[in-house]
Amino acid sequence: MTDPLDTRDRRPGGRTARVRAQVLDAVRAELAERGHEGLTMEGVATRAGVHRATVYRRWHDVGGLLADVIDAAGEIDWQPPDTGSLLGDLTALNQEIQESLVVRPSLAVALMAASFHSAQAARAQTQLWTDRYAQCEVLVERAVERGELAAPHTDPRGLLIAATAPLYHQLVLLRADPDPRLPQRAAEAAVLAAGAGAFRLRRGESA
Repeated sequence: MTDPLDTRDRRPGGRTARVRAQVLDAVRAELAERGHEGLTMEGVATRAGVHRATVYRRWHDVGGLLADVIDAAGEIDWQPPDTGSLLGDLTALNQEIQESLVVRPSLAVALMAASFHSAQAARAQTQLWTDRYAQCEVLVERAVERGELAAPHTDPRGLLIAATAPLYHQLVLLRADPDPRLPQRAAEAAVLAAGAGAFRLRRGESA
């Protein structure tokens, strides 16, 4: 018997997409209300209004649900900021990150926590962040083209991690109150470090 939620060789949309959307919305809501510890296949099925056999057949377990929620985040048509300067771009990026971490409930934080309990979710989370950082490398490429970075061989990933890490450190690790100045201050520190050659690739290294 074919899986009614298997999207291979099916037209986009239709019942398959609707059921997936209902289930993933239910996962997000359950995570927000109950956290990873309270997330169950039965609870998701009930909230989604979908038979639990369908949920088990398509997602198998909680790890599968979490991984698909993370995969769905990667399917969103998101574009990195383009403000006309490296500082402006990094500040805008940090503001988006800060908003995602301080909103209550924060799905981003809930998924981070859940990824420590599910190897499948952890793999999906790593892939999502890898893809997002790769997508944001254009910020550094544009800065080089504009002449903002003197070094032609700047490590984009290293610069981006340095610019965004303080947000996660303050808001997730230290659980500090949000500081409206932090997105720009972290961006400024990274830009200054990049200008001083802190992220210059050594000979033989690749970005």
